[in-house]
Amino acid sequence: MSFWTTRRLWTLTLLLFVLLALWDATGLDLPLARWFGSPQGFALRHQALFVLLLHELPRMAAWALLAALSVGVFRPWGFLRGLAQAQRWQLLLAVIGASLTIAVFKRISNTSCPWDLAEFGGAARYVSHWLWPMHDEGPGHCFPAGHASAAFAYLAGWFVLRRSAPDVARPWLVWVLLAGMVLGLAQQMRGAHYMSHTLWTAWLCWAWGLAVDTAVQLRWYRVTADTYLNKT
Repeated sequence: MSFWTTRRLWTLTLLLFVLLALWDATGLDLPLARWFGSPQGFALRHQALFVLLLHELPRMAAWALLAALSVGVFRPWGFLRGLAQAQRWQLLLAVIGASLTIAVFKRISNTSCPWDLAEFGGAARYVSHWLWPMHDEGPGHCFPAGHASAAFAYLAGWFVLRRSAPDVARPWLVWVLLAGMVLGLAQQMRGAHYMSHTLWTAWLCWAWGLAVDTAVQLRWYRVTADTYLNKT
């Protein structure tokens, strides 16, 4: 049996939640934003090559991979051939669900982006993203990090791969985490997000994927148990 049982994964997820809450408590988001921003704004915000390589192209690549996974549900290719169709559906829907989770959080968030803050040339004041009722006098809808979710949404797919395609799951997890952090850092350098936005995006996508996998496993155990009882 794999070391990473569902119970241990939930324990890890809770531990990561606590660590992220502690990160928020340190108040390091704003000092880190000041590394790249000034009263004149963020120098890399509109830098064409930077935006193209670390914003536009990765987003198109994420959509292309999602389209390929959608096709793979019905016409499996590569590692998808080793997965049952139900597992391919779980992989696809978990990734889509993770993306939608981030979109919903962004929609209801009052938090504005660093480049909207008065000290960086905008009009907003800094308010923690967990103070939901409070408005920072900016446009809001910046928490969590939507662009980093172009990579982190694929964390949700790791949970089915770890059981069905472990040789794929390991590099999948490494590359998704690496890509997500690179995209998150790029957006922080542009003034689009704080570091906590990126970290919470990763956690939300991970937690969503684990929740989906847990529900699938519970249903499987229930069906298996019902089948056994009916035979006996």
